[in-house]
This record gives sequence, C-alpha cells and structure tokens, in this order.
Amino acid sequence: MAKDILSNLTPAKGSRRKTKRIGRGQGSGHGGTATKGHKGAKARSGHKFKLWFEGGQMPLTRRIPKFGFTPRNRVEMQIVNVATLGTLAEKKKISNGVVTPEILFKIGTTTKKNIPVKILGTGEIKTKLDVTAHAFSKSAISKIEAAGGKTTVLTKTTANS
Repeated sequence: MAKDILSNLTPAKGSRRKTKRIGRGQGSGHGGTATKGHKGAKARSGHKFKLWFEGGQMPLTRRIPKFGFTPRNRVEMQIVNVATLGTLAEKKKISNGVVTPEILFKIGTTTKKNIPVKILGTGEIKTKLDVTAHAFSKSAISKIEAAGGKTTVLTKTTANS
C-alpha cells in the first residue's frame, strides 16, 4: 500500500475526533435535551450570562469588604533605627565609621538589596558615623549630627541598582 502519495494521506489514528452534532435527533446520541440538561436558564434558547454572573447569589465583588487605601506610588523602605547603628558600631561591625545600604546588607541588618533604606531616630547613638541612606527622619538626622556624624541622602536612581 503506497502511503506516501498525497491523495492517500490520512490523519494519524486518534488525532481527530468526531464532532458533537447537537440537536440532530435521537440517532445522534445527543437528542432530547441536546446535552443541555433539564430546564433552567441554560437550557433555554437565547441564554447569555456574563462571565462573572453567579446565578443570582451575591456577587464576589459585593461580598468582599471595601475599605482602606493603597497609594500606587508608595515606596516601600527598609527601616533601620539609630539604636541599631549604635549597637553595630559598639560591636565593631562597622569599619571606619562609614554606613551605606550595601554595608548594612552585608552585615545582615537589611534583608533586600534593591529596596531603599530609611534611617529612623528611635534610640540613642554615641559613635561618630558617616551614614548614607535613601531617606532619614528629622530626629535621626539630629541624633547622628549631635554625635558628630554626617548624613548623606542617596537619589532614587541608585536605589534600584
């Protein structure tokens, strides 16, 4: 048998399935209710429900409580307190009195490299430190400068690198 002639080609066995012909009488195997079941809106002609319709039950969008507000341009920051910087300096984990987000990440004070760091003024600091971060609270700046240190604010472009 010559199978390689174009006029004799047939689909591979099992690759094609017989189409379900609905509403073509009892002999088709899909007669009677035409695979629509008995009664109900889906059995009727002209039935169209929206994709999110839940059969008359209270829709999900109306069941969920709606409160609060999340701003789109919110910048998530990693927070480090002045007290933490003080304890790191006392334990001699900070060398040369220089603190940067990279150094804080290496020490393990911050957990993510790409998220900006903000220094808050909770606690006390006695050591002179040159602190570089993406943001500072006013109390943190005053406490660091009172201890003889210096604060430098990084720009947002360096936060993503």
